[in-house]
Amino acid sequence: MTQARETQPQTHPITVEVVRNAIVAYADEMANALCKAAYNMMIYEVRDYCCGLIDLQGRMISQNRGGLPIFLADLGVAVEDAVARWGLGGFLPGDVLIMNHGETCGQHLNNVVLSCPVFHNGELVAFTANRAHWVDIGGARIGFGSSATTEIFAEGLQMRSLKIYEAGKRNDTLWQIINDNLRFPEAALGDMRAQIASCQLGARRYGELLTRYGRATVEACIARVWDQADAAVRKVVGEIPDGVYSAESFLDNDGRDLETPLKIKVTVRVAGSVMSIDFSEMNPQTNSPINSGRSGGIAGARVAFKALTSPDLDVNEGCFRALEVVLPEGTMLSARPGAALGLWSIALPTVIDTILKALAPALPAKIPAAHKGDMGGCSFYGSTPERGRFLLMNIFGGGWGGRPHEDGEDASVSVCQGDVRNSPVELQEIRYPFIVESHSLRGDSGGAGKHRGGLGVELTYRCLAPCQVNINFERTKLPPWGLAGGGSGGTNYAVIRHADGAPERKVLKGTQIPLKAGDSVAFFTAGGGGYGDPAERARGDLARDVEEGFISSAGKALYTAKAAAGKP
Repeated sequence: MTQARETQPQTHPITVEVVRNAIVAYADEMANALCKAAYNMMIYEVRDYCCGLIDLQGRMISQNRGGLPIFLADLGVAVEDAVARWGLGGFLPGDVLIMNHGETCGQHLNNVVLSCPVFHNGELVAFTANRAHWVDIGGARIGFGSSATTEIFAEGLQMRSLKIYEAGKRNDTLWQIINDNLRFPEAALGDMRAQIASCQLGARRYGELLTRYGRATVEACIARVWDQADAAVRKVVGEIPDGVYSAESFLDNDGRDLETPLKIKVTVRVAGSVMSIDFSEMNPQTNSPINSGRSGGIAGARVAFKALTSPDLDVNEGCFRALEVVLPEGTMLSARPGAALGLWSIALPTVIDTILKALAPALPAKIPAAHKGDMGGCSFYGSTPERGRFLLMNIFGGGWGGRPHEDGEDASVSVCQGDVRNSPVELQEIRYPFIVESHSLRGDSGGAGKHRGGLGVELTYRCLAPCQVNINFERTKLPPWGLAGGGSGGTNYAVIRHADGAPERKVLKGTQIPLKAGDSVAFFTAGGGGYGDPAERARGDLARDVEEGFISSAGKALYTAKAAAGKP
């Protein structure tokens, strides 16, 4: 993007609208291409990816709708690093870069970024980029949920702004390194090809826009779109009473030291049209993979800020100009280089809930109770003669917090996961040696309140072959909290039932737990906290809850007891 605003041409409002919608349509088209061509279900079913157009300074021109919130406007760090390494004169048409470096991206290494330089009339004008979750990146970790690692070097291959294609020619050495160090190279390299096709499509579309209007006009329109987003966001922030707002919560533990909770402390400062989110009192980084790097930690602040200020606006750089993030080095959200990052996203749902909790006194009509608060999912892995090596990964929904004016949503993924979805039961059963015996709402899991917390789910897998499973729930000891007198939601846990008649056991966290054919694992996900005094819940709503099985007779008694206690 050009820096000198005074040299930019005047922008016609109609042209601005054409450009506004075009750049988002290009990002959406990139996402569709990636989704349709990908090899693994985490991409083509779950939609664990993001796509966008990035300017030469690493600023977000546009991002696809429906991507993961924790990927909000963070593709730019990969582009910034590539420019720092190669220089703006170091790119050629046909170049493709690959990046997952932990220190730079701040995320687990499975989240791999592919990017392509965009040329127009022989001049470098922008980059296209996407990030997608590869099912494996080598190292000691398999699937979700492993707490086994204590440093990044055990977690897989790191690739920092490397050219997998240079001027259209594939780097066969790098390609072979990737192929030989991953457990599922066919899936990974297939996903890479899908990501490259997505980037090349976006580059072609953006080039067509520049040909139509000229670079100067398009960039002036983009600057105008950013300014409009910024103005809309600042208007919302300006309506929040100035002040300093703090809140504290805790994670259960780091997955390795199971007895020590981890503090989440945030301070939100509102001054005029600017909001500052301060993580200075966050728990120090841990000797486990629950850390994130700085770029990953900033994602939590951006998700909360975007949800509060511009939930309906398309994502671009202007959405975040009014946000300042204070994040000193060495916290759980800004771990120093070398720290393990494999569970980087585990803390973020609770971080976001805590930011919202801090602002509840200032925005009582907007802030909900806490939601399920984890990035729940399962990983079963093993090998059979018929199927060879397999890895089943899926994500779980849970309850969202009751809101000031209505109940929380049931069976929804975390605030960090946005529009992602779980994998269809039928597809899991076709591809993997498992039977899904139940997938239902979990009664009595929503916190009591005038507006009930959303319900979690119960999901049971029965193994048809020996395997191992990772289980790593959060909010297992400290439940999703209620607000304004609402009760807490139910906590997360799993139950392993053995086919040989051995006693069943409750599991909260565990890595590489062995299972035999016939064993089953039932996952019970958390419900959201309730909002408001349960005694004030409408009788009709309470009766419908009982009729639908959302709450039991015992659960109903809690409401009626509260109501009786409130009578004179």
